[in-house]
Parts: sequence; C-alpha cells; structure tokens
Amino acid sequence: MSQPNAAARPAPLSAHRFSVAPMMDWTDRNCRAFHRVLSRRALLYTEMVTANAVIFGDRDRLIGFSEEEHPVAVQLGGSDPAALAKAAHICAERGYDEVNLNIGCPSDRVQGGNFGACLMRDPARVADGVAAMKAEVAIPVTVKCRIGVDEQDPELALDALADAVLAAGADALIVHARKAWLEGLSPKENRDIPPLDYGRVYRLKQRLPDVPISINGGIGTLEEAQAHLAHVDGAMLGRAAYQQPELLMRVDSQFFGEADPHADAFEAVAAFEPYVAAHLSHGGRLHDITRHMLGLFTGRPGARAFRRRLAIDGVKAEAELDVLRAAVDEVRKAEERRAMVA
Repeated sequence: MSQPNAAARPAPLSAHRFSVAPMMDWTDRNCRAFHRVLSRRALLYTEMVTANAVIFGDRDRLIGFSEEEHPVAVQLGGSDPAALAKAAHICAERGYDEVNLNIGCPSDRVQGGNFGACLMRDPARVADGVAAMKAEVAIPVTVKCRIGVDEQDPELALDALADAVLAAGADALIVHARKAWLEGLSPKENRDIPPLDYGRVYRLKQRLPDVPISINGGIGTLEEAQAHLAHVDGAMLGRAAYQQPELLMRVDSQFFGEADPHADAFEAVAAFEPYVAAHLSHGGRLHDITRHMLGLFTGRPGARAFRRRLAIDGVKAEAELDVLRAAVDEVRKAEERRAMVA
C-alpha cells in the first residue's frame, strides 16, 4: 500500500504518552493491525530490523505496513552511521512516523554484530548514527536504551549516552529501566533478573526537563503506566500489552482523553474481521493473525476454550474466518451461561 508523505504529518512525539514496545517475533504488522483496532492513539513499533536488512532485504516483508497503523514507528538495529542513515531514509519514504534506534537488546546476535545494548559502552558511535539519520529524515529520530550494561554505573552510563545522542539531535529517549547483562544472562533472563530502577529514569528526566523521556520495563497495568507519568513523559508497555491486549481498549480514554474505539472485545473483533478477511484473500494464514489474539479474553469465562479453538483449528492451513468467530462464540456462550446462573 502506498504511504503518504511523512513530512506532511505532525511529529508523533505526543503519542509517546503511551506506546507498545517493539518485540521480536511479536509486533509484526498483523499484531500492530490488531492493536490499532483496540486503540487509535497508542504509538506502535515494528520489531527491530537491522539497517542492512532494510537496505538489502525484502522490504515489503520486513517493513511493510498498512495506512491504518499510524502512528507507527520503525525500530532499527545497527552501528554503522551510513547504513543507519540509508535505512532511515528508506523507512521515512515508506511513511513511518518515527525512526527508533535500538540500544537495548542484549541478544547474542546483536552483540555479534556490535549493536543493541553493547552500544551503551560507545555513546560517541551511537551519536554518530543518530546524527547521520537526522541528516537524512524529517521525522523524529529516537533512541531506546537501557540504564547501563554489565558493570557500568547507571548514574554515569545513562547520562553519557543521553547527552551524546541529544547533542547529535535525538528527539526523544525511551529508557528500559534495568541494566542489560551481556555476560552470564540470556536475553529472556535480561527481561526479568536485573533489578528495575525506575528512580534512575526519573532522575534523568529531572536533569533533562525539556527532553521527552519515556519509561519501559516491568509495567504490567495501565494504572502503573499512569503513575509513571507523574515523573516522565511517556510509558511503554511490552509483554503486558501483548499478553493481555484487552487492556489496550482503555488507552485512548485513560491517556488521551478521547473516546475508546469499541465498547467491548466482541465489538473489537468484529471490527477487525475485514482485515482478517483481506489477509486470507491474499493467501495468508489465519494463524498469522490469531497467534497475536490468544490473550484477548484473559480472565473471562470461556477464555480457555477460545485459546484452545484457535490453537487447534486456527493453525490448520485451511482455517478461515469462521474459526475465529467460533472461538469468540466460546466466550460469548460461557458468559451467557454465567449470567443465567447468577
């Protein structure tokens, strides 16, 4: 789908008030399309894609998106300023609202490529990348980082990184409020084991009152996200937003003072059906989409039956929209049975 001129749209930094984190293998275009049905205003991010993949890979597959996803940001990984600049230019031409540079991922893959969290040790190189991207695009260039890595002192490391990238022109910072341990912990362990230090992010905001700063890491509810806004400009939810997507249905009213798009999850799924039907008509599989919907009815009667139906029937190559409808009916019928008993 063709994209509008990104320079003609206002900068989306106000959307940072609430965003859904970029997550590998999760926040693909089908996930983002689903999340956009639940919230008109949440800022959505792609999975991290390397600069070289954007330049040399299948762009439709890697960075394709639909017009309905706005506001949507692309997250790049890389350390070569020239490659980052070229990739950012390509993404801006595609119509993304923001380019974000990943300085937080601790995986072996990014360490081997000398990007992600290991760049916390090299603020000057990160700054060079930001400056190169800023020279190429009119849309905001932001940085997502940790508070430090390994034995770094977070008080020094975060300030050094922030000062360097802001001097290079970065428009905003998103800070995952825990260290990354590149030696001794797996990427999965890095999401939980290093202790959270929200206070460190708050202190960064106090020192840089005019810089948009968002916080990420361990935020499980909208109420927790709202509490952080007393100290920073934005909150980013990751696994909670993905695993319990129904909470996104209250984002617009709670964070932006606007009407929520749907009265309930049943209505939201109905509104999402045209996207699902279009995906199937173009040769896509139902599971491509429904794997992102498994947590929708978490905690409600029939939720287990909903997941089971999608896990068994939704993965079949011939699965059609009626499978999704049948799964939703499991919840509807369970709620009706409960209401009759009550």
